[in-house]
Amino acid sequence: MDAALARLVDQVRTARAAKAKLRIVGGDTKAFYGNAASGEPLDVKPLAGISSYEPSELVVTVRAGTLLEELEATLAEQGQCLAFEPPRFVSRGTVGGMVAAGLAGPSRAAVGGVRDHVLGATLLNGRGEVVSFGGQVMKNVAGYDVSRALAGSMGTLGVIAEVSLKVLPVAPATATIRFECAQAEALKRLNTWGGEPLPISASAWWNGMLVLRLAGARAAVEAATTQLGGEAIDAPLAAAFWRGLRDHGDEFFATAAKAEDGGAALWRLGLPQTAAPITLPGEQLVEWGGAQRWLCTSASADAVRDAATKAGGHATLWRGGGDKKRVGAFHPLPAAQARIQRALMDAFDPDRVFDRARLWPPA
Repeated sequence: MDAALARLVDQVRTARAAKAKLRIVGGDTKAFYGNAASGEPLDVKPLAGISSYEPSELVVTVRAGTLLEELEATLAEQGQCLAFEPPRFVSRGTVGGMVAAGLAGPSRAAVGGVRDHVLGATLLNGRGEVVSFGGQVMKNVAGYDVSRALAGSMGTLGVIAEVSLKVLPVAPATATIRFECAQAEALKRLNTWGGEPLPISASAWWNGMLVLRLAGARAAVEAATTQLGGEAIDAPLAAAFWRGLRDHGDEFFATAAKAEDGGAALWRLGLPQTAAPITLPGEQLVEWGGAQRWLCTSASADAVRDAATKAGGHATLWRGGGDKKRVGAFHPLPAAQARIQRALMDAFDPDRVFDRARLWPPA
Protein backbone atom coordinates (compact mmCIF):
# COMPACT_ATOMS: atom_id res chain seq x y z
CA MET A 1 0.00 0.00 0.00
CA ASP A 2 1.49 3.36 -0.98
CA ALA A 3 1.68 6.40 1.30
CA ALA A 4 -1.27 8.31 -0.23
CA LEU A 5 -3.67 5.39 0.18
CA ALA A 6 -2.30 4.57 3.64
CA ARG A 7 -3.08 8.11 4.80
CA LEU A 8 -6.66 7.78 3.57
CA VAL A 9 -7.04 4.44 5.36
CA ASP A 10 -5.84 6.04 8.59
CA GLN A 11 -8.25 8.95 8.21
CA VAL A 12 -11.20 6.63 7.63
CA ARG A 13 -10.33 4.41 10.60
CA THR A 14 -9.87 7.46 12.83
CA ALA A 15 -13.21 8.90 11.76
CA ARG A 16 -14.91 5.56 12.35
CA ALA A 17 -13.50 5.29 15.85
CA ALA A 18 -14.58 8.86 16.63
CA LYS A 19 -18.02 8.32 15.06
CA ALA A 20 -17.29 11.26 12.76
CA LYS A 21 -18.54 11.83 9.22
CA LEU A 22 -16.36 12.29 6.13
CA ARG A 23 -17.09 14.03 2.85
CA ILE A 24 -15.03 12.71 -0.06
CA VAL A 25 -13.56 15.56 -2.12
CA GLY A 26 -11.61 15.50 -5.38
CA GLY A 27 -11.85 18.44 -7.75
CA ASP A 28 -15.17 19.46 -6.15
CA THR A 29 -16.55 20.35 -9.60
CA LYS A 30 -19.92 18.76 -8.83
CA ALA A 31 -20.57 20.30 -5.43
CA PHE A 32 -23.91 21.56 -6.78
CA TYR A 33 -25.06 18.03 -7.67
CA GLY A 34 -27.14 16.05 -5.23
CA ASN A 35 -28.21 17.04 -1.74
CA ALA A 36 -26.17 19.29 0.53
CA ALA A 37 -22.85 17.73 1.56
CA SER A 38 -21.70 17.42 5.16
CA GLY A 39 -18.75 16.06 7.11
CA GLU A 40 -15.03 16.73 7.24
CA PRO A 41 -13.41 16.77 3.79
CA LEU A 42 -11.39 13.70 2.79
CA ASP A 43 -9.06 14.85 0.01
CA VAL A 44 -8.35 12.16 -2.60
CA LYS A 45 -6.33 14.33 -5.00
CA PRO A 46 -2.97 12.90 -3.81
CA LEU A 47 -4.20 9.49 -4.99
CA ALA A 48 -3.31 10.30 -8.59
CA GLY A 49 -1.69 8.80 -11.66
CA ILE A 50 -2.35 6.37 -14.49
CA SER A 51 -1.44 2.92 -13.16
CA SER A 52 -1.46 1.09 -16.49
CA TYR A 53 -2.62 1.66 -20.04
CA GLU A 54 -2.81 -0.94 -22.79
CA PRO A 55 -4.04 0.78 -25.98
CA SER A 56 -4.16 -2.50 -27.87
CA GLU A 57 -6.42 -3.97 -25.16
CA LEU A 58 -8.63 -0.85 -24.97
CA VAL A 59 -8.28 -0.61 -21.20
CA VAL A 60 -6.80 1.94 -18.80
CA THR A 61 -6.37 1.68 -15.04
CA VAL A 62 -6.23 5.03 -13.28
CA ARG A 63 -6.23 6.31 -9.71
CA ALA A 64 -9.17 8.33 -8.46
CA GLY A 65 -7.46 11.67 -7.90
CA THR A 66 -6.16 11.84 -11.48
CA LEU A 67 -7.45 14.83 -13.41
CA LEU A 68 -9.97 13.83 -16.05
CA GLU A 69 -8.32 16.14 -18.57
CA GLU A 70 -4.98 14.39 -17.97
CA LEU A 71 -6.53 10.98 -18.66
CA GLU A 72 -8.30 12.21 -21.80
CA ALA A 73 -5.09 13.80 -23.13
CA THR A 74 -3.25 10.50 -22.68
CA LEU A 75 -5.99 8.59 -24.49
CA ALA A 76 -6.10 11.16 -27.31
CA GLU A 77 -2.40 10.58 -28.02
CA GLN A 78 -3.36 7.01 -28.96
CA GLY A 79 -6.46 8.01 -30.92
CA GLN A 80 -8.74 6.75 -28.13
CA CYS A 81 -11.33 8.27 -25.80
CA LEU A 82 -13.87 7.80 -23.03
CA ALA A 83 -16.75 7.12 -25.39
CA PHE A 84 -19.48 8.11 -22.91
CA GLU A 85 -18.21 11.73 -22.91
CA PRO A 86 -18.31 12.53 -19.18
CA PRO A 87 -19.21 16.18 -18.49
CA ARG A 88 -16.18 18.17 -17.39
CA PHE A 89 -17.87 21.43 -16.26
CA VAL A 90 -14.48 22.91 -15.30
CA SER A 91 -10.94 21.62 -15.77
CA ARG A 92 -10.14 20.32 -12.27
CA GLY A 93 -12.54 17.35 -12.30
CA THR A 94 -11.12 13.97 -11.29
CA VAL A 95 -11.64 10.40 -12.47
CA GLY A 96 -13.02 9.35 -9.09
CA GLY A 97 -15.59 12.14 -9.20
CA MET A 98 -16.52 11.13 -12.75
CA VAL A 99 -17.33 7.58 -11.61
CA ALA A 100 -18.96 8.60 -8.33
CA ALA A 101 -21.30 11.05 -10.08
CA GLY A 102 -22.07 8.60 -12.90
CA LEU A 103 -22.80 11.35 -15.42
CA ALA A 104 -22.48 10.86 -19.18
CA GLY A 105 -22.61 13.24 -22.12
CA PRO A 106 -24.32 13.43 -25.54
CA SER A 107 -23.25 9.93 -26.68
CA ARG A 108 -24.89 8.13 -23.72
CA ALA A 109 -27.75 6.62 -25.76
CA ALA A 110 -25.35 5.23 -28.36
CA VAL A 111 -22.53 3.79 -26.25
CA GLY A 112 -23.88 3.42 -22.70
CA GLY A 113 -23.08 5.25 -19.48
CA VAL A 114 -20.20 5.30 -17.03
CA ARG A 115 -21.09 1.96 -15.42
CA ASP A 116 -21.04 0.25 -18.84
CA HIS A 117 -17.36 1.15 -19.18
CA VAL A 118 -16.19 0.28 -15.65
CA LEU A 119 -14.33 -3.04 -15.67
CA GLY A 120 -13.02 -3.11 -12.13
CA ALA A 121 -12.32 -0.94 -9.10
CA THR A 122 -10.49 -0.74 -5.81
CA LEU A 123 -12.50 0.73 -2.95
CA LEU A 124 -11.71 1.95 0.56
CA ASN A 125 -14.86 1.13 2.53
CA GLY A 126 -16.24 2.54 5.77
CA ARG A 127 -14.44 -0.09 7.84
CA GLY A 128 -11.09 1.17 6.59
CA GLU A 129 -10.62 -1.90 4.39
CA VAL A 130 -9.22 -1.78 0.86
CA VAL A 131 -11.17 -4.18 -1.37
CA SER A 132 -11.08 -4.87 -5.11
CA PHE A 133 -13.78 -5.92 -7.56
CA GLY A 134 -13.82 -6.89 -11.22
CA GLY A 135 -10.66 -6.69 -13.29
CA GLN A 136 -9.41 -5.42 -16.63
CA VAL A 137 -11.48 -7.38 -19.14
CA MET A 138 -15.20 -7.44 -19.89
CA LYS A 139 -15.85 -11.10 -18.96
CA ASN A 140 -14.40 -11.27 -15.49
CA VAL A 141 -17.36 -10.99 -13.13
CA ALA A 142 -18.77 -13.79 -11.01
CA GLY A 143 -21.56 -12.89 -8.61
CA TYR A 144 -22.44 -9.25 -7.98
CA ASP A 145 -20.77 -6.70 -10.25
CA VAL A 146 -19.91 -4.30 -7.42
CA SER A 147 -17.48 -2.18 -9.42
CA ARG A 148 -20.29 -0.94 -11.65
CA ALA A 149 -22.48 -0.19 -8.64
CA LEU A 150 -19.96 2.51 -7.76
CA ALA A 151 -21.05 4.55 -10.79
CA GLY A 152 -23.46 7.15 -9.46
CA SER A 153 -22.96 6.13 -5.82
CA MET A 154 -21.89 9.69 -4.88
CA GLY A 155 -19.31 8.49 -2.38
CA THR A 156 -21.84 6.65 -0.21
CA LEU A 157 -20.12 3.26 -0.52
CA GLY A 158 -16.58 4.41 0.09
CA VAL A 159 -13.55 6.03 -1.51
CA ILE A 160 -12.92 4.93 -5.08
CA ALA A 161 -9.15 4.46 -4.99
CA GLU A 162 -8.57 3.11 -8.49
CA VAL A 163 -10.70 2.16 -11.46
CA SER A 164 -10.19 0.21 -14.71
CA LEU A 165 -12.10 1.59 -17.67
CA LYS A 166 -12.89 0.38 -21.16
CA VAL A 167 -11.82 2.92 -23.77
CA LEU A 168 -12.65 3.08 -27.48
CA PRO A 169 -11.02 4.43 -30.65
CA VAL A 170 -12.09 7.87 -31.79
CA ALA A 171 -14.55 7.53 -34.68
CA PRO A 172 -12.78 7.91 -38.05
CA ALA A 173 -15.54 10.15 -39.40
CA THR A 174 -18.25 12.41 -37.99
CA ALA A 175 -20.91 14.69 -39.41
CA THR A 176 -23.56 16.91 -37.83
CA ILE A 177 -26.86 17.79 -39.47
CA ARG A 178 -29.91 19.69 -38.30
CA PHE A 179 -33.62 19.89 -38.99
CA GLU A 180 -36.24 22.48 -38.08
CA CYS A 181 -39.15 20.79 -36.30
CA ALA A 182 -41.31 20.88 -33.18
CA GLN A 183 -40.48 18.66 -30.21
CA ALA A 184 -43.20 16.10 -30.94
CA GLU A 185 -41.96 15.71 -34.51
CA ALA A 186 -38.36 15.48 -33.31
CA LEU A 187 -39.26 12.65 -30.91
CA LYS A 188 -41.14 10.84 -33.66
CA ARG A 189 -38.16 11.09 -36.01
CA LEU A 190 -35.69 10.00 -33.34
CA ASN A 191 -37.73 6.92 -32.48
CA THR A 192 -38.07 6.01 -36.16
CA TRP A 193 -34.35 6.44 -36.80
CA GLY A 194 -33.54 4.50 -33.64
CA GLY A 195 -34.95 1.38 -35.27
CA GLU A 196 -32.74 1.75 -38.35
CA PRO A 197 -29.04 0.87 -38.80
CA LEU A 198 -27.87 4.48 -38.69
CA PRO A 199 -24.60 5.62 -37.04
CA ILE A 200 -26.29 8.20 -34.80
CA SER A 201 -23.97 8.97 -31.89
CA ALA A 202 -25.84 11.92 -30.35
CA SER A 203 -28.97 14.00 -30.70
CA ALA A 204 -30.31 17.21 -29.24
CA TRP A 205 -33.52 19.20 -29.70
CA TRP A 206 -34.08 22.73 -28.44
CA ASN A 207 -36.07 25.73 -29.55
CA GLY A 208 -37.42 24.18 -32.75
CA MET A 209 -34.14 22.66 -33.95
CA LEU A 210 -33.15 18.97 -33.97
CA VAL A 211 -29.41 18.32 -34.26
CA LEU A 212 -27.90 14.89 -35.02
CA ARG A 213 -24.32 13.74 -34.84
CA LEU A 214 -23.30 10.80 -36.99
CA ALA A 215 -20.07 8.94 -36.18
CA GLY A 216 -18.36 5.81 -37.45
CA ALA A 217 -16.83 4.53 -40.66
CA ARG A 218 -16.61 7.21 -43.32
CA ALA A 219 -18.77 5.28 -45.80
CA ALA A 220 -21.49 4.74 -43.19
CA VAL A 221 -21.51 8.40 -42.15
CA GLU A 222 -21.68 9.59 -45.77
CA ALA A 223 -24.50 7.17 -46.59
CA ALA A 224 -26.51 8.21 -43.52
CA THR A 225 -26.03 11.89 -44.31
CA THR A 226 -27.39 11.34 -47.80
CA GLN A 227 -30.31 9.26 -46.52
CA LEU A 228 -31.39 11.66 -43.77
CA GLY A 229 -30.87 14.95 -45.57
CA GLY A 230 -31.09 18.00 -43.35
CA GLU A 231 -28.70 20.93 -43.21
CA ALA A 232 -25.02 20.14 -42.70
CA ILE A 233 -23.16 22.04 -39.98
CA ASP A 234 -19.51 22.91 -40.47
CA ALA A 235 -17.17 20.72 -38.43
CA PRO A 236 -15.67 23.45 -36.17
CA LEU A 237 -19.13 24.83 -35.32
CA ALA A 238 -20.47 21.32 -34.72
CA ALA A 239 -17.55 20.40 -32.45
CA ALA A 240 -18.12 23.55 -30.39
CA PHE A 241 -21.83 22.76 -30.10
CA TRP A 242 -21.34 19.20 -28.84
CA ARG A 243 -18.56 20.31 -26.51
CA GLY A 244 -20.84 22.99 -25.07
CA LEU A 245 -23.66 20.49 -24.65
CA ARG A 246 -21.35 18.00 -22.95
CA ASP A 247 -19.90 20.53 -20.50
CA HIS A 248 -23.10 22.57 -20.01
CA GLY A 249 -21.60 25.67 -21.54
CA ASP A 250 -23.99 26.04 -24.49
CA GLU A 251 -26.81 28.54 -24.95
CA PHE A 252 -29.54 26.46 -23.30
CA PHE A 253 -27.62 26.07 -20.03
CA ALA A 254 -26.56 29.72 -20.09
CA THR A 255 -30.21 30.71 -20.50
CA ALA A 256 -31.20 28.34 -17.69
CA ALA A 257 -28.58 29.84 -15.36
CA LYS A 258 -30.09 33.30 -15.88
CA ALA A 259 -33.58 31.96 -15.25
CA GLU A 260 -32.40 30.37 -12.01
CA ASP A 261 -31.48 33.83 -10.74
CA GLY A 262 -35.17 34.65 -11.08
CA GLY A 263 -36.28 31.63 -9.05
CA ALA A 264 -36.62 28.98 -11.75
CA ALA A 265 -35.11 25.51 -11.35
CA LEU A 266 -33.25 23.29 -13.80
CA TRP A 267 -34.48 19.69 -13.79
CA ARG A 268 -33.00 16.59 -15.41
CA LEU A 269 -35.70 14.13 -16.43
CA GLY A 270 -35.03 10.50 -17.30
CA LEU A 271 -37.93 9.18 -19.40
CA PRO A 272 -38.73 6.41 -21.87
CA GLN A 273 -37.55 7.54 -25.29
CA THR A 274 -41.09 7.20 -26.61
CA ALA A 275 -42.65 9.45 -23.94
CA ALA A 276 -44.65 12.40 -25.26
CA PRO A 277 -43.43 15.97 -24.64
CA ILE A 278 -43.77 17.13 -21.03
CA THR A 279 -46.40 19.87 -20.95
CA LEU A 280 -45.00 22.15 -18.27
CA PRO A 281 -44.03 25.81 -18.66
CA GLY A 282 -40.41 26.68 -19.36
CA GLU A 283 -37.57 25.80 -21.72
CA GLN A 284 -36.81 22.18 -22.63
CA LEU A 285 -33.78 20.50 -24.15
CA VAL A 286 -34.10 16.89 -25.32
CA GLU A 287 -31.11 14.52 -25.54
CA TRP A 288 -30.37 10.80 -25.84
CA GLY A 289 -33.03 10.12 -28.44
CA GLY A 290 -35.69 11.46 -26.06
CA ALA A 291 -34.53 9.64 -22.91
CA GLN A 292 -32.98 12.69 -21.21
CA ARG A 293 -34.92 15.93 -21.04
CA TRP A 294 -33.74 19.09 -19.38
CA LEU A 295 -36.48 21.38 -18.10
CA CYS A 296 -35.93 24.90 -16.81
CA THR A 297 -39.17 25.88 -15.15
CA SER A 298 -40.83 27.80 -12.34
CA ALA A 299 -43.31 24.92 -11.85
CA SER A 300 -43.31 23.31 -8.41
CA ALA A 301 -41.23 20.27 -7.56
CA ASP A 302 -44.40 18.27 -7.02
CA ALA A 303 -45.68 19.18 -10.49
CA VAL A 304 -42.40 18.25 -12.19
CA ARG A 305 -42.04 14.93 -10.39
CA ASP A 306 -45.69 14.07 -10.94
CA ALA A 307 -45.30 14.71 -14.67
CA ALA A 308 -42.13 12.59 -14.81
CA THR A 309 -43.76 9.74 -12.90
CA LYS A 310 -46.82 9.74 -15.15
CA ALA A 311 -44.50 9.58 -18.17
CA GLY A 312 -42.79 6.50 -16.71
CA GLY A 313 -39.60 8.18 -15.49
CA HIS A 314 -38.02 10.29 -12.78
CA ALA A 315 -36.88 13.86 -12.19
CA THR A 316 -33.67 15.14 -10.57
CA LEU A 317 -33.43 18.70 -9.30
CA TRP A 318 -30.18 19.75 -10.91
CA ARG A 319 -29.85 23.36 -9.84
CA GLY A 320 -31.82 26.35 -8.56
CA GLY A 321 -35.35 26.58 -7.28
CA GLY A 322 -34.35 27.27 -3.70
CA ASP A 323 -36.15 24.21 -2.30
CA LYS A 324 -33.65 21.39 -2.85
CA LYS A 325 -33.31 20.88 0.90
CA ARG A 326 -37.07 20.43 1.23
CA VAL A 327 -37.78 18.22 -1.79
CA GLY A 328 -34.44 16.42 -2.16
CA ALA A 329 -32.31 16.46 -5.29
CA PHE A 330 -33.22 12.96 -6.41
CA HIS A 331 -36.57 11.41 -7.20
CA PRO A 332 -37.70 9.31 -4.21
CA LEU A 333 -37.18 5.58 -4.72
CA PRO A 334 -39.97 3.03 -4.39
CA ALA A 335 -39.88 1.41 -0.94
CA ALA A 336 -38.39 -1.90 -2.12
CA GLN A 337 -35.57 -0.22 -4.05
CA ALA A 338 -34.86 2.13 -1.16
CA ARG A 339 -34.40 -0.84 1.17
CA ILE A 340 -31.93 -2.44 -1.23
CA GLN A 341 -30.05 0.85 -1.60
CA ARG A 342 -29.72 1.35 2.14
CA ALA A 343 -28.75 -2.29 2.70
CA LEU A 344 -25.94 -1.87 0.17
CA MET A 345 -24.74 1.26 1.93
CA ASP A 346 -24.84 -0.54 5.30
CA ALA A 347 -22.81 -3.44 3.91
CA PHE A 348 -19.97 -1.15 2.82
CA ASP A 349 -20.26 1.53 5.48
CA PRO A 350 -22.12 0.16 8.52
CA ASP A 351 -21.06 3.03 10.80
CA ARG A 352 -22.07 5.70 8.30
CA VAL A 353 -18.63 7.27 8.08
CA PHE A 354 -19.36 8.56 4.60
CA ASP A 355 -21.97 11.19 3.81
CA ARG A 356 -24.87 9.16 2.42
CA ALA A 357 -27.36 12.03 2.68
CA ARG A 358 -25.69 13.50 -0.43
CA LEU A 359 -27.47 10.78 -2.40
CA TRP A 360 -30.59 9.97 -0.35
CA PRO A 361 -31.99 11.73 2.72
CA PRO A 362 -31.69 9.69 5.96
CA ALA A 363 -34.44 7.13 6.60
